[in-house]
Amino acid sequence: MTIPDFQTVMLPVLRAAADGEVRITDIVERLADEFGLSQEERAHLLPSGRQTTFANRVHWAKSYLGKAGLVELTRRAHFRITDRGREVLAAPPERIDIKFLNHFPDFQRFRQAEAEAATEAGTAQAPSASQGDTVLTPDEVMRGAHRQLEAALADDLLQRIRAGTPAFFESVVVRLLVAMGYGGSMAEIDKALVGGTGDGGVDGVIDQDPLGLDRIYVQAKRYADGNSVGAGAIRDFFGSLDRFKANKGLFVTTSTFSPSARETAELLSKRIVLIDGTQFTRLMIRHGVGCRVEDVLHIKKLDEEFFEA
Repeated sequence: MTIPDFQTVMLPVLRAAADGEVRITDIVERLADEFGLSQEERAHLLPSGRQTTFANRVHWAKSYLGKAGLVELTRRAHFRITDRGREVLAAPPERIDIKFLNHFPDFQRFRQAEAEAATEAGTAQAPSASQGDTVLTPDEVMRGAHRQLEAALADDLLQRIRAGTPAFFESVVVRLLVAMGYGGSMAEIDKALVGGTGDGGVDGVIDQDPLGLDRIYVQAKRYADGNSVGAGAIRDFFGSLDRFKANKGLFVTTSTFSPSARETAELLSKRIVLIDGTQFTRLMIRHGVGCRVEDVLHIKKLDEEFFEA
């Protein structure tokens, strides 16, 4: 059983409110039982970590039913069915979805306001009120768009790094480590870079802590897409760590690691962490290296305490 989408939940939510005022948290648990969700599915969280996916979809189903006038809010975290909602249940459809809700003038006005707001903001127009096939809640659509934007940014970052020099890639690796809290300040990046003739097979050395009690030795390989790092390169890096009497190292590449390379890193006696191109650009985005914030969207929700007596 997969977690049902928010439109699939609409009719069950309306039926659950048929006997009068109900609490939304109780409905979440009741419907989770009805849909036979596993403990893992019940506990699955949104990326924010603040709410479960199923609870979020139940809340959105309740919200859309309210926009059509089928349910109404009563007090904090509670709602009840309306006379219009009872009329729907008197001759219930097989399914309540956006297409069905569009039969109600209140819902039509709500969707029209959504479309006008999107147009004024210069964004893509919201789905037409006649479209009932979407299975995503508005915030799921937003998170999906965010993932698309980050995927495109990650690809751009990787292309730019591959187009640069090996020395530039080495400096980006050290900048990322500093941004993640290792070593000292950005002013010490040149000090951390040791790549070049006589480097002993190590491109960078950075303090693991501000006091320099331990160090991380770095190897950076700027490879083209499709040119994987093999087990031999891992063994060579292991030998370099041995010469420096180091017990840990970080191997970063703009491409990928072959299965044998990953197996070799696991079997060696020294701790060697492997970061491929995909992981590297994700870390760059997360820590703001090579990219900047273009815009910030504040998602606001109803303040229930404001309306309490």
